[in-house]
Amino acid sequence: MTLNRQNDMLTALSVKLEACLVARNPRGMARVREALEPGYLYRAAKLLAHPSGDVLICTGFPVADTFETDGPAGALALYEHCERLGLRPWLLAGEPLITALGGMARGRMLNTFDVNEAEQAAKRLLADIAPVLIIVIERPGAASDGRYYNIQGVDITELCRPAEPYIQLASCPVVAIGDGGNEIGMAKAGEILTTLNIKPATSSCDELIVADVSNWGAYGLIAMSEYVNDMAILSQLDPTPLLERLIEVGAVDGVTHQTTPTEDGLDATAGPLIVETIQELCAQTSTQRVSMQ
Repeated sequence: MTLNRQNDMLTALSVKLEACLVARNPRGMARVREALEPGYLYRAAKLLAHPSGDVLICTGFPVADTFETDGPAGALALYEHCERLGLRPWLLAGEPLITALGGMARGRMLNTFDVNEAEQAAKRLLADIAPVLIIVIERPGAASDGRYYNIQGVDITELCRPAEPYIQLASCPVVAIGDGGNEIGMAKAGEILTTLNIKPATSSCDELIVADVSNWGAYGLIAMSEYVNDMAILSQLDPTPLLERLIEVGAVDGVTHQTTPTEDGLDATAGPLIVETIQELCAQTSTQRVSMQ
């Protein structure tokens, strides 16, 4: 197969995966997807193609005095995938999430609510780690007034330690994953965000991945990376135990606020089902690739 045909095939798979990730469309992400250049999963997967290096994975959306399951599950899955690729991942989050995940991954703390102090902390961390890539998944992004809001438009600024300086000061590419429009990086989608009933984030990124649940966007990115690297697709991923681990350390469903291994108020079968769908789409593309050789 020629290189051009291979790229076309991988882009086509990327587009199919991108569509399946927003098929439920509870928050208008299908419309946001249409505003993005197709093939963003494939392009983001190629940004993971480093023989070595550090990857900073930022997550954590506060819910009352704790954090939600959506975001950290995808971040942990990405962390493990980066390790399999030979990269050295770091989680970047605030309290109480970073302490809760302390036994699961190496991490660095977002430790200030002051933007100026956050800029200085970002400079120190970026100089220390020098990441080859930053991935931000389901992390609140400041709106045009500089404040942070949840999907209902409630001001949660008092709970949010600014993470924007880490992406604004980085010299490496930034991939963002979101599901509502109020997360870091979502401004990449442009004016389409103004059609959503939200306080949209104003920060952008190099590649934006949208999904009905941000965790699912991480799973799509992992699958695309695994496909490019001829690895088994999501064979190491089981969403339910991952969510159960988070519940054990204090996470809640971001919509119901219940301590259940669910995401954004959806049924517990939704995560495993999206994994199966991703695997099926990758298998179909593999079959087509064989027939073309």
